[in-house]
Amino acid sequence: MQYMLLLNEPESEFAKRNDPQQAESYWGGWNAFIGAMAQAGVIVKGDGLQGPNTATTVRIRDGKRIVQDGPFADTKEQLGGYFVIDVPDLDAALEWAARAPSAACASVEVRPVLPPMAPPGA
Repeated sequence: MQYMLLLNEPESEFAKRNDPQQAESYWGGWNAFIGAMAQAGVIVKGDGLQGPNTATTVRIRDGKRIVQDGPFADTKEQLGGYFVIDVPDLDAALEWAARAPSAACASVEVRPVLPPMAPPGA
């Protein structure tokens, strides 16, 4: 079964990525987590994301496209990256989510991935 781990971080954690004094320990925690998942063979796909200030939000209202720079919601936690993992069940996915560095300072949302849909007429 595949699950997506949505890795949320507060702005203070995002800032550590580029802080010369904190970047090494920040990335060290993530590298250890990623290495453990790679060694276990559960990673299907994953990417870190640039900060929310690089986001663009698109909506359609009354048939018109509205484009807004930055994230839509002003939140304390921001999406920092994701992994799709292939594990036997939700309990295993939750175990991996609990090991993510962001679980200790923000949250990790775990969602099942939809299975591929059959083509129409199949």
